[in-house]
Amino acid sequence: MTDPIDFYFEFSSPYGYFASERIAALADKHDRAVSWKPFLLGAAFKREGTQSLVSYPLKGPYSKRDIERTAGYLGLPFVWPPGFPILTVHAARATLWTQENAPDRAVDLIHALYRRLFADGVDIGHAGDVVAVAEDVGLDPIAVESGMKSDDIKARLRTETDAALDRGVFGSPFFIVDEERFWGADRMDMLDAWLTRGGW
Repeated sequence: MTDPIDFYFEFSSPYGYFASERIAALADKHDRAVSWKPFLLGAAFKREGTQSLVSYPLKGPYSKRDIERTAGYLGLPFVWPPGFPILTVHAARATLWTQENAPDRAVDLIHALYRRLFADGVDIGHAGDVVAVAEDVGLDPIAVESGMKSDDIKARLRTETDAALDRGVFGSPFFIVDEERFWGADRMDMLDAWLTRGGW
């Protein structure tokens, strides 16, 4: 059996949102599964001494325009949420908890969180916002809220984030397949070709 495509994503990443809407079809095309891996991009910024693209004086305005243009190119709804970039630790923890306790709903939750943030332009930075989205996809809100706050899930997010950085993940989206690394939604066509041709 072929290995899955490891898909690393940060909920505050618009490009991660774009990739999340396309990765399943790409994986299906190549008879691969997707391993959905939330992590905290802030840890990568800290290690690298960088920050969000939109925070740079010159890159920021271009990046914002490119994000809007990319959404239009892909035909995906996009609205800037207030206060962007936002806190995403609660969304990541809820995802990890769901992957452990209700795995059949985990991808639904990921899509719902991304869409609430970037398709609807609604802040999901607070725990209550995340719990409301989880309830919308059929999860028990009390269980999700408790799970998000558990020491086990907090520790797992730290562990998963450290493991991502140790594999060389520094941005979102980031894909690793057969130990080959691809960074960015704009590398998905290359990833597709790599899998089609068996590398080069």
